[in-house]
Amino acid sequence: MGLDATGPGAGPVTVQRGVPAGAERRVAELYWDAFGRKLGPALSPASKAVPFIAAHLNTDRAVCALLDGQLVGLAGYHHGGRALTGGSARAVLRAYGHLRGLHRLLLLALFERHPAPGQLVMDGIAVDPDMRGRGVGGLLIEEVAAVAAEQGCREIRLDVIDTNPRARALYERRGFTAVRTEHTPYLRGLLGFGAVTTMHRPVGTGGVREL
Repeated sequence: MGLDATGPGAGPVTVQRGVPAGAERRVAELYWDAFGRKLGPALSPASKAVPFIAAHLNTDRAVCALLDGQLVGLAGYHHGGRALTGGSARAVLRAYGHLRGLHRLLLLALFERHPAPGQLVMDGIAVDPDMRGRGVGGLLIEEVAAVAAEQGCREIRLDVIDTNPRARALYERRGFTAVRTEHTPYLRGLLGFGAVTTMHRPVGTGGVREL
């Protein structure tokens, strides 16, 4: 099951559930491109972060956008106790060493978000830079919404940082509303953002179609 779209100068973009076999590295590269600035203090350098992410994916916790069979975007989600990105504390320590790994575990704990009963948490959207502005993000959101409906969830939740107004605007167009903002000025120097806004969208509602 998927949605089709046609971007300027491109063929059809199809959306499928799950990470295609063999695309784990590509997922990790897109994810790091989108979130590396935020995750950098916990997982950098990229030479370690990308292989670590690729090796610890829950591949059934994503919807992916494909163009001519190539992965051009993805949205991860957390439901049923599992998110797209995984990796145990032991795996982090093994990859980064015990001394530096403990510090990284503390930073990673800041990003953990667990769904409340009846919620599906969306972990953000990563789209190939060449495909941005073509509606890929909107297609991914609607497929995540379909997953949430099939799982009997009443709402989708996500967090967006204050340094990403473009993402927030997309979420608002797709029916999300802000419910609270947590100001974290102590994190600005470390992680590059100083506030996180939580947004909700009731399942069964949609935003303005972009395509």
